Amino acid sequence: MDRIRINGGRPLNGSIPISGAKNAALPLLIASLLTEDRLTLKNVPNLADVNLLVRILRNHGVDLAVDGKRPGPASYLGETFHLTAREIVDTTAPYEMVSRMRASFWVLGPLIARMRQAKVSLPGGCAIGTRPVDLHLMGLKALGAEIDIEGGYVLARAPKGLRGARIVFPKVSVGATHNVLLAAALAKGETVIENAAREPEIGDVALCLSKMGAKVEGIGTSVLRIQGRDRLEGTVHTVLPDRIETGTFAMAVAATGGDVTLEGARLADLRTALDALAETGTVVEETKSGIRVARNGGGIDPVSVETQPFPGFPTDLQAQLMALLTLAAGTSVIRETIFENRFMHVQELARLGADIQLQGDTATIKGVKALKGAPVMATDLRASVSLVIAGLAGEGETVINRVYHLDRGFEQLEQKLRRCGADIERLSSG
Repeated sequence: MDRIRINGGRPLNGSIPISGAKNAALPLLIASLLTEDRLTLKNVPNLADVNLLVRILRNHGVDLAVDGKRPGPASYLGETFHLTAREIVDTTAPYEMVSRMRASFWVLGPLIARMRQAKVSLPGGCAIGTRPVDLHLMGLKALGAEIDIEGGYVLARAPKGLRGARIVFPKVSVGATHNVLLAAALAKGETVIENAAREPEIGDVALCLSKMGAKVEGIGTSVLRIQGRDRLEGTVHTVLPDRIETGTFAMAVAATGGDVTLEGARLADLRTALDALAETGTVVEETKSGIRVARNGGGIDPVSVETQPFPGFPTDLQAQLMALLTLAAGTSVIRETIFENRFMHVQELARLGADIQLQGDTATIKGVKALKGAPVMATDLRASVSLVIAGLAGEGETVINRVYHLDRGFEQLEQKLRRCGADIERLSSG
């Protein structure tokens, strides 16, 4: 397996192009199952998760053509995908594929809606928590799907098609909101989703479905109203910029010092996290081309945050903020309320000299004067990149093992950091 080697202590200066959002691109790709027409998606990031999902969609019968990146003023824009699901040839999503990427379970809703049947493997647990799919199934049952679970698979039927319904989620779930939203676009009548997740990525999918003919109201709120259609049309849609990548690079700049413009980033999608970053003493300001982040000479002030569903502080930036706060002048507190097992990066940060104490869902971080390079092991996607931030800010050499996690969610990570002065390279296992 590849490793990443970092010689830390160098400030970051320059600009970093922000890629399309993985967490929007995946459900948008799945939306291609809802129509016989061509769906064109622009600004799709080149990621391992995207490539795996494409394999799953091709297994269902989706044809794909890809336009490469083209030179131009918007250098951050990604690839263009043309997807056509003229005929669904297989309504089964097998375990060997779904088990590798949880978001692939979201094909369930579109397959039931269009084909009136589906057989999709249960995704199982993952490194950061169990994340059950009960809310997905609850929502699809409310739309009229008959669901059984046999041999680790969800067997779903809707012989008469799906019908709109009122669905009240007992807790906020991004995945369940995506799955039900996609299914409702082909359901007869109106579907109302209450306590829906409000993440910008869900809004992006809702906008695309609206272009395809399903009327969606309440975008950005906790109540979504979807007027389903018998048939959806093709459209052209641009994936919004990745707010988690934006926050990650912003915290890397704050940890190392320097001055970087994050090209194409949207401050409104990340206001709570960037407000927390500003509390550390980091300059954060919107510009014509994106967001400028700078910390030149000043220390890092401690902060306390609690992860929450959007618009709160995102759990996907918790590990990155923790890496930054290991160098704060004082004590910080982070409470993780979303996932029960998302502090696995703590032990690896401690190998670099961090002083972090865990008690239940709360981490107390006492800032140290310096981190020291060491070999560390990545455990999941966000934990991996927190180790990159710590290595960039630390003294000496840090080698991060098992970096395949990074390729799932960060496009050209090393190249983007190198263009701003980082001493970072990938060591190939081959």
